[in-house]
Amino acid sequence: MQESPEPRHEFWVGQRVHASGDSQRIGTVKYVGPVEGYSDTWVGVDWDNGEGKHDGSINGVRYFHAKSERSGSFVRAHNLNQGISLLESLESRYKSESTKDEDDDMFVLSTSNQRVSVQLLGKDKIHDKLSRLEELTSVSLSYMGISSPGIASHINNTVPNIKELDLTGNLLSEWKDVGTICEQLPALRTINLSNNLMSPYKSKLLLLKNIQVVVLNNTGFSVQPGSSSMVQGFDYLRLLNLEDNCIDEWKEIKKLSQLRCLEKLYLNKNCLKSVFYPDNGGHYESEVTCYKPFQNLRHLLLANNNISDLASIDSLNLFPNLVDIRLSDNPITDSGRGGVPRFVLIARLAKIQILNGSEVTPRERKDSEIRYVRLVVSRLHASPEEIKQHPRFYELEKIHGIEDERPSIGATVPQTISSGLLSITLNCIGASMGEKPSLTKKLPATTTVGKLKFLCESFFKLKSMKLKLYLREEGSPFPMLLDNDTSSLMDLGIGNDSIILVDEESS
Repeated sequence: MQESPEPRHEFWVGQRVHASGDSQRIGTVKYVGPVEGYSDTWVGVDWDNGEGKHDGSINGVRYFHAKSERSGSFVRAHNLNQGISLLESLESRYKSESTKDEDDDMFVLSTSNQRVSVQLLGKDKIHDKLSRLEELTSVSLSYMGISSPGIASHINNTVPNIKELDLTGNLLSEWKDVGTICEQLPALRTINLSNNLMSPYKSKLLLLKNIQVVVLNNTGFSVQPGSSSMVQGFDYLRLLNLEDNCIDEWKEIKKLSQLRCLEKLYLNKNCLKSVFYPDNGGHYESEVTCYKPFQNLRHLLLANNNISDLASIDSLNLFPNLVDIRLSDNPITDSGRGGVPRFVLIARLAKIQILNGSEVTPRERKDSEIRYVRLVVSRLHASPEEIKQHPRFYELEKIHGIEDERPSIGATVPQTISSGLLSITLNCIGASMGEKPSLTKKLPATTTVGKLKFLCESFFKLKSMKLKLYLREEGSPFPMLLDNDTSSLMDLGIGNDSIILVDEESS
């Protein structure tokens, strides 16, 4: 293979570069030219990790706008690297011999904290196997400073059997370069482009049609305005990971709805405020109108977003085959920010089998739905119009045969929701309470949280101790704090065989 060309020093605005000698210190060129008070030409760089010296201005003169107050700096051209080709990185990673310094770095610490050199048994055999590039099926080239494919035809000749390719943290930015790489690797099924700042995606890239898994974490993913409203060209894509991309509008995600094979969509750590199911409405091209939006999507991860409305939760029922949803760390699931507990989510999501990573068992679903109906019934007296906010209420009443159990004035039947006794198990968990056996008590559904605290003082002989109560919910990793003393067990949807944890207020 030819030797690497001499480093080029012609830089342009928008170019991705890394610091010489440190391929993990990556940034974007924002300025090329003179700096007042200094000689020669400087390159203004906005560093991805935010570790610069200023915001693009120096001595009162602004040269560019950095993304933060201290993410920008001026660098001499010889201290920057414009990257290498994919082929060069393959040679460097898999064919170069380890240096003496690298061998010397292999050591363990003895019991006296002394370095003891170690030798990797079979190192030569492993190196020989990896150096046969034509046999490689899984290749990792993360943080190698790759900025281009190289000579396209040489890629297939060099590594024809690659199925998995990790290009995390390189200098790639153009989708056409990604397309060139994929075209030359017909066996490729998985590609990871995380931490490459990619340009907006342009409608069709047919050269990606065989890819099944694409990981685009922290790539600034977006679809170019004015291009086709639907992302196409990923004919066999099954998993798409778009985590940590600051996506704040669901309409951007709607552009993925015609990816026919898409089963898993990961959108954690974005800025989405709502979710809605696309209405076909004849807006799609004729060849795809018979295909329902997100037809085969089964797994949707939405943790760490800004979703706060129940309408978004209800819209998830419209996704034809969705069975796994992650909603943790959103306002809608945070009781401290007005969110709802797990049982409400389960009751509102008719087809979900896995919620926030935990299986929804048939028992949990039944209990949650009955508990939810009980909660809604308790609220309808004060606010009958609230029924509009509960689209599954009548359906669940019918499923569980409790449509005639709504509370009424003067009701005397002992097994109605309003007057029935609930079997509640109380467990003491406070550090200073000592070991106390669990108690199971029959309590009226109208018992308030405040009243239950008073009863617990008596049951467990906890005089002069300020209590707080938690409801342990099946499938939820954390118990729910019962922090409103005026709410009744019925108001909270607490049903038979529930477990309440009794703790003490921290001083």
